[in-house]
Amino acid sequence: MPSPNTASRPVVPPGIDLLDLDRFRDGEHHEMFRRLRAEAPVAWHEHPTDAGFWNLTRHADVVAASRDSQTFSSEAEGVNGFVTADELRAVGGGGGSDLRGLMMLYTDPPKHTRYRKLVNTGFTPRMIRLLEQHLRHRAHLIVDNIIERGACDFVEDLAAELPLQAIAEIMGVPQEDRRLLFDWTNRMIGIDDPEFVDEDGSGGAAAAELYGYAHQLADRRREDPRDDIVTKLINAEIDGDRLSETEFDFFMLLLAVAGNETTRNTTSWAMLALLQNPETFAALKADPAGLMDGAVEEFLRWASPVYYFRRHVTRDVEIGGREMSAGDKVVLWYISANRDESVFADPFTFDITRSPNPQVAFGGGGAHFCLGANLARMELKLIFEEIVERLPDLTLAGPPEILRSSFIGGIKHLPVTFTPGSRRHS
Repeated sequence: MPSPNTASRPVVPPGIDLLDLDRFRDGEHHEMFRRLRAEAPVAWHEHPTDAGFWNLTRHADVVAASRDSQTFSSEAEGVNGFVTADELRAVGGGGGSDLRGLMMLYTDPPKHTRYRKLVNTGFTPRMIRLLEQHLRHRAHLIVDNIIERGACDFVEDLAAELPLQAIAEIMGVPQEDRRLLFDWTNRMIGIDDPEFVDEDGSGGAAAAELYGYAHQLADRRREDPRDDIVTKLINAEIDGDRLSETEFDFFMLLLAVAGNETTRNTTSWAMLALLQNPETFAALKADPAGLMDGAVEEFLRWASPVYYFRRHVTRDVEIGGREMSAGDKVVLWYISANRDESVFADPFTFDITRSPNPQVAFGGGGAHFCLGANLARMELKLIFEEIVERLPDLTLAGPPEILRSSFIGGIKHLPVTFTPGSRRHS
């Protein structure tokens, strides 16, 4: 339905449709965002059945909104740009509850700050350093598992594994159950993709299965407490109250999705970019010690695995030279900010020597800056160190299959071949 009082609002130019998921799957979104940055960097987009929404496409505006959670709320109307409250309730597992105010991602300070403290201990720099040697060994084993074969699906066999194993370790999920997380998060994130969509089309069934598993795991940790996040959460208190079952469920959902989807997809997009830019791949293989840290930042900029988050305007405000009204929805497009020509020279060139590289793949700063940023960087570094050393002639063996989504930038499958090699460990 048309939104009220929109006559004076600059609308997206003709030919741009940010609701067309096929255009994201087919890679056409980059051109749409290039036009928006040039022609209408803060623009209004109508919605056929709901209120329309503003779009921030330039780096400076995305960062400014990210750092002002009082004006740009995550809690008031959720962070998914194009879903209704009913759809939020479905992903929340039914029962009349949606995610707003109950999942950390869907809260504002001070509630967000209290929630975040509950899981911070699993992601401190000290904890990441303690994990590094353990995950380095796991990276060895992940390559061991495919190196004798000479071919694999890079996404499922390589990119998915280290993030899954790391988040399972942190959460306290037994390693033999990690692929359950892979299946559930695919079905929740892939609700608009025919390969992953649940029968009800909402992701609610996958969420319910995850919650049921989380309850069983919590019961085991009450009997056998360990140094993991599940044990911390079942014993945690906020303002003197223990977490409700719903709050615990939503913590588990967030950790499962954020802990594996984003790093898996960054790994996949980075590998595809290296294969499509063989001179860059050769340079990284020749000097991984000197180039890897910078390469990881470019991997993150290039992939921008979360394309956007939405905010709800709490007061009349001007941003990017445009007046927004209290109650408006505004979408922060990280995928566009990471290609902003005013910040990144030649933004459509994949350049692992790019410096500075103020990418916003972890958000634009502020309260919601990604809790797992250091973990993700470490995982990317470890797996690509293994790849450049042990799979140096890795070659694309077919076209990538891209997730149909405007929210998560995902690669579903990436067939590759390589010269078979030897395992590090028997």
